[in-house]
Amino acid sequence: MVEIYINLAAMIIAVICVGIAIFQVLVSLGYPLGEATMGGYHKILPKPLRFVSTISAMIVLFMGFVFLQHAKVISVEFNFIPTNILVWVFTIFLALNTIGNLASRSKKERLIMTPISSIAFLLCLFVSILSN
Repeated sequence: MVEIYINLAAMIIAVICVGIAIFQVLVSLGYPLGEATMGGYHKILPKPLRFVSTISAMIVLFMGFVFLQHAKVISVEFNFIPTNILVWVFTIFLALNTIGNLASRSKKERLIMTPISSIAFLLCLFVSILSN
């Protein structure tokens, strides 16, 4: 029964990751959403930060993929890095990211990204603890 909840949590994590990746791609394309990311200093991110946003989108998609693989929602023939290590790395990253979002000077980042990041962190923690 716990396996069903782990699978569901991993799928929700993946959906959140896709949503964040779409947001990051929009920001990297110059949409005026920058106040909700990277400290909220820019409404439209400058080109170097747009590149960082593109890399963030790829990392977040990879994170969702890892959680789906870890929970055995999807199966991949190759295992380049053990997923049990990566899920803890991503869980710790999301904990730190949530703290950063909460401490941001940007009201939009605090109101939008903090809840998303904290929900993702809690789901990642749930999967990390219960799937070992």
